[in-house]
Amino acid sequence: MMNLPRLGVNIDHVATLRNARGENYPSPVKAAKICEEFGADGITAHLREDRRHIKDEDIFELKANISLPLNFEMAPTLEMLDIALKVKPNACCIVPEKREEVTTEGGIDVKKNHNLLHTIIPKLKQSGIKVSLFVDADEEQIIASKDIQADIVEIHAGEFCRKIENSHDFEDNLERIKKASQLADNLGLEVHIGHGITFDSIVELAKIPEVKEFNIGHFIIAEAIFSGLGETVSKLKVLIKENRDS
Repeated sequence: MMNLPRLGVNIDHVATLRNARGENYPSPVKAAKICEEFGADGITAHLREDRRHIKDEDIFELKANISLPLNFEMAPTLEMLDIALKVKPNACCIVPEKREEVTTEGGIDVKKNHNLLHTIIPKLKQSGIKVSLFVDADEEQIIASKDIQADIVEIHAGEFCRKIENSHDFEDNLERIKKASQLADNLGLEVHIGHGITFDSIVELAKIPEVKEFNIGHFIIAEAIFSGLGETVSKLKVLIKENRDS
């Protein structure tokens, strides 16, 4: 039987809704448990420097209360490194971060951030934490990720997904993602894809044979308003299977 790509669910925007009123609900931990019940393979949470959604205590509570692997998204800072070493998630996905951005706008420049990453990555790996770098579908960034000894690259699919949603030509973007996935796999990097994925865009992305995991957040939480969290997770799992098998 073919190994299907895993589905990681980012529960950041459950915390966004909670924080909008300063209440203690909805609970990110409860959302994570529902995702697990309906077939999610992992949980992702991004502790931003400005704490706009996930809070420090959320990360520790998720690690303590869920049985799924926890993927801790973090900026490449010593503050976040310290938190990661205390939490000990299954993996850390290192992402670029600007306080004024609404969401992560692109991949990290591995070469430009080489010195900082060279400090952070070995410490994470020495603690048994897998290291993922969130990168654009760019040959130089993929090679640099291998050179700096990342375990995983998560390829930024935002522009591709946006073009599908707006019925624009997406073939060039898809081809870049495919080539980046092939290169990463050939170099021995595990390939993940994330950012902006919906029911429509997963159809094409699931066909890429090198991809081992998808990380999807905003769309799942948004669609859950209409269809429920469990049903949304279940439908994505079905679409991944149907299109990988096709």
